[in-house]
Amino acid sequence: MKKKKYNNLETEKKFALMGVAGYIAPRHLKAIKNSGNTLVSCVDPFDSVGLLDSYFPECSYFNQFELFDRHLAKLKSAGQGIDYLSVCTPDYLHDAHIRYGLKIGANVITEKPMVLNPKNLDDIELVEKETGKKVYTILQLRYHDVIVGLKKQIDEGPKDKVYNIDLNYTTSRGSWFYTSWKGNPLQSGGIATNIGIHFYDMFQWIFGKVTTNIVHVKTHDRVAGLLEFEKARVRYFMSINSDTLPPEIRATGQRIYRAITVDGNTFDFTDGFADLHTESYKKILQGEGFGIADARPSVEIVHDIEASKPIGLKGDYHPFAKLPLASHPFGW
Repeated sequence: MKKKKYNNLETEKKFALMGVAGYIAPRHLKAIKNSGNTLVSCVDPFDSVGLLDSYFPECSYFNQFELFDRHLAKLKSAGQGIDYLSVCTPDYLHDAHIRYGLKIGANVITEKPMVLNPKNLDDIELVEKETGKKVYTILQLRYHDVIVGLKKQIDEGPKDKVYNIDLNYTTSRGSWFYTSWKGNPLQSGGIATNIGIHFYDMFQWIFGKVTTNIVHVKTHDRVAGLLEFEKARVRYFMSINSDTLPPEIRATGQRIYRAITVDGNTFDFTDGFADLHTESYKKILQGEGFGIADARPSVEIVHDIEASKPIGLKGDYHPFAKLPLASHPFGW
């Protein structure tokens, strides 16, 4: 195979991918290809994987993990072992699949969240030490232009100022959500984890350690609460119900809305996510990826949110927390 050069790497890296039929996998396929590397093998029990033809038509696909594992073992014994394993499987499987990748001698790139329980991070750290390999996660908001600009503004502002912030995030989901693993809190971690972990990471990255974590509302389709950081008080509202979109946004037919208001100034970052996985892969390949220490604070925040009992509409809460609650679409 002809060697390629990419970011001073002498050869292209060989990737395998778990969960190739999933929603997020195309972003990883694109990132692997656009970073000048190759996918040699992938696995998913569901065989809707025709998209491989657009990226890596020669990739060996398996619908059984045992065959995938055997194939990777053969490659390794022939001196052609993979360099990286990309994990795009359901959230509750990340822990096991990360450890699998490390133990077969690969570095691992995993989708968010790295794990559901912070205690699992300690176990993964031990495997990293045993194998000499590393796990990285995708924290793409740290590369979003709007967020990078906000961090620069805060870093250059008064050192002792505490900012007042509102986060309003709705990413509409249909009834299918509740049939899939995403709608099962035991498998997805719940709304805060499944759709919100990037935002909690962003807040602690910009504003420091969390000191207070209060949950006001938590149902099947939304979560709202108050987080206090070293340099910010954040009232947040997150939802998968399109009825909670601001009226002016809903009137346009738009189904996703992401906005942060900082001391009265609103930053809309609904767009700009298209190539952030590619940027994440580039940074990882350059040795600048985000590992366990980077992922831990947000994993701890969402774990605490999911374990908390909502206190209701008391104290300082996000205005959207008052919106009428919706019945579960299946009547549960």
